[in-house]
Amino acid sequence: MTINEIAKLAGVSASTVSKIMNNKDSSISAETREHVLKIAKEYHYKPYASVITSASVKSLCIGVIFRNTSEYTLSTSGILGAAREEGYSVIFHESALSPEQEVKNIMALINLHVDGILWEPVSPESLEAAEYIRRAGIPFFLTNADTPDAINLDYQKMGYLATEALIQARHTEIACLLSKGNRTSGFFQGYRQCLLEHNISLKDQFVFSIEDGLPISKMANHLFSGIVVSHYATAVRLFQAVSTLHYSIPYDLSLVSLKDTERLIQDYPPISTLTIPHFEFSRYLTLRLIQTIEKKDGTLSPDFPLELANTLSIDIPYNSRLKKIISLGSINIDNYMNFKELPHTGKTVTAPTSAVHPGGKCINEAIGAAKLGHNVCAIGCVGDDADADLLYEYAKGYQVDTFGIRRSKGQKTGQAYIFVQEDGDSMISIMSGANNSTTAEDIANSERLFTNASYCMIQTEIPLDAIMKAAELARKHGVTTVLKPSACSFLPTRLLKLTDIIVPNLEELNEICPGKESMEEKARYLLSQGIQIVIVTQGAKGCYICTDDFSCSLPAIDVISVDSSGAGDAFIATLVSYLLYDYDLISAAKIATYAAGLSTTRQGTTTALVDRFTLEPYIRRMDPKLLKN
Repeated sequence: MTINEIAKLAGVSASTVSKIMNNKDSSISAETREHVLKIAKEYHYKPYASVITSASVKSLCIGVIFRNTSEYTLSTSGILGAAREEGYSVIFHESALSPEQEVKNIMALINLHVDGILWEPVSPESLEAAEYIRRAGIPFFLTNADTPDAINLDYQKMGYLATEALIQARHTEIACLLSKGNRTSGFFQGYRQCLLEHNISLKDQFVFSIEDGLPISKMANHLFSGIVVSHYATAVRLFQAVSTLHYSIPYDLSLVSLKDTERLIQDYPPISTLTIPHFEFSRYLTLRLIQTIEKKDGTLSPDFPLELANTLSIDIPYNSRLKKIISLGSINIDNYMNFKELPHTGKTVTAPTSAVHPGGKCINEAIGAAKLGHNVCAIGCVGDDADADLLYEYAKGYQVDTFGIRRSKGQKTGQAYIFVQEDGDSMISIMSGANNSTTAEDIANSERLFTNASYCMIQTEIPLDAIMKAAELARKHGVTTVLKPSACSFLPTRLLKLTDIIVPNLEELNEICPGKESMEEKARYLLSQGIQIVIVTQGAKGCYICTDDFSCSLPAIDVISVDSSGAGDAFIATLVSYLLYDYDLISAAKIATYAAGLSTTRQGTTTALVDRFTLEPYIRRMDPKLLKN
C-alpha cells in the first residue's frame, strides 16, 4: 500500500504521513499522530526507505487468507503438509468475512515478503485488492471464487455424481435441495447435467432452497423418490424431519449429500455422502503455487477420487418397492349416532351417544389396506374447510399417499350420518359435498399413481365420469379394478366391461340388476358383461362368489356385532390385500370374512379396521391351515 493510499484512509496529506512515519512530526498533534499510526499498523504500511528485503530473495514462506476459518473451505492440514514437504512455512490469516480486514491481511503478507499467496476472497468486490499483490510482484491463486481465473473444487462434478448414484438405483423423480454457499451453483449445474444426460426432464418444482423450508409435504406425497443435498447440515435436518413424521430413509426417500470431512465426521444419521476432498485439493493448490513460485515446468493434475462413502440412504424408489393399491371414491367425515332402535317414519328416537371419525369408502378402504401392510394411494376430493385438514392428517398417519386428494374450493367436505342400532345394524345418509366435484380431469392428473399399481378399488359415490376415467386408466396400465357399486342404481355397460371384480351387497346387486332373477342369475349376468369375479356380501350370512368356472358361498364368522357400517369396506380392503399377497381367490375371500366380522365388534369404520398383527393371530387360532406359513 502506498503513502498516498494511507493518507487517503487517514484523511490527511501524504506529507503528514511521511513526517509521522519518519519521526519528523513535532508540528503534528498527538491525536493526528495516533490516528495515522493506527491506520499504518492496521495495513502494515512501511515507508519505502525501510524496505530492505529484495524481491529477488526468497522468504520460503507462503501466505493463506481464509474467508472464514469456521467454514473450513480449505484444509489447513493439506496446505501445511504440502508446504512442509517443499521446504516452505505458512502464515494464515482470516478475513472473518470483512472486506476491510481482508485488505489488512493482504498488506500484512506483502510486508512480510511472502513468496506466494493463496486467497479466498470475501466477495467479488474484494478482487480490486488484487492490485496490491500484483504491484508487489507476488504470485497468487484465487480459490472458492466466482471468477474465470480462480482454481475451485469441482462441485459440478460432485453434483453430477450424487445425482448419478440415485439414477443407478433406478430413480427418475429426483429433487435437489440447495443451501447458500460457494458450492451451490456448481452442485446444481452438475445435478442438471446428469439429469439431461440420462434423458430425465429437469422439473423446476423439484428444485428447493432451504430458505423456503424443507420440502416435507412433497416428500410425504412421494412426488419424488430421491433427493440430492448440497450441504450435509441440511441433509441431517431433512433426515430428522422425515423420521419425526414416521417416514423412513431410504424406504420412503433415498438421500445423497455432500459432506465436509473436517466439520462433520459423525456416522449418524446414516446418510450416503460424497466427501468433499478439501485435504487433497488444498495440497494440490499449495503444490501448484510453489511450482509457480519456483518457475518449474509441468502441470499438476487436479483429479481426486470421488466416491460415495456408503449407500446407507440409497434404495430403489418407493413406488418400485411394492406394487401399490389405489383407493378411489368418497371421502367424508363420519358422524355416528347410536340408538336403541333405528328411527323410522312417524317415530322419534333419541341418541344417547355420538362420535365423529374421518371416513368415506375411499379413506376406509385405503386405511384398511394400509393397516394390512400395503402402499396405498387415495384419490378423491375434500372441501377447503377444517374437516379437510383433519382428513389429510388422518390419512398420512397411516402412511396413505394423499397426492391424489384435491381440495375443492368453495366446497364443504362430505359428511356421512351413520345411525347404529344396539344389535349392530346401521343405516347411512350422505351429504356428498366436495365428493360431487371429483372430475375426470382430477383422475387424469393422478395418472402417475396407476403406473405401478396392482389394484384399483373404486367406489361409486363420486361422479360417473371420474369413475369411468379411473377404470380406463386402470385398464391402460394393467391394473385390476375392484368396483363397489354403492349409492347407485345403474352401471354403464362400458364400466362393466372395464371392471375385473365387483363386490356389491345383496341390496346393491338388486339395484344394479333389477328384476325377479335369483342372486346367482344376476351374478351370471354381470359375468356376461365382461366382469371376471362377482362377490356378493350378505352380512351375517357371509358372501357368495361367482366366476365363469365356479360359484360358492362362504359363511361369516360368529361374533357379537356392535357396528356393521364398515364391514363391506373391511372385506374389500382385505380381499385385495391378500390377493396381492398371492393368495388364491377363495382363501383371500375367507380371510376377508374374518376381517369384516372382526370390524363389526367395534364401533366406527377406520377405527374398527384390523391390522395384520391382529387379524392373522386370530385366524391362526380359528383356522390354522388358512394362512401361509
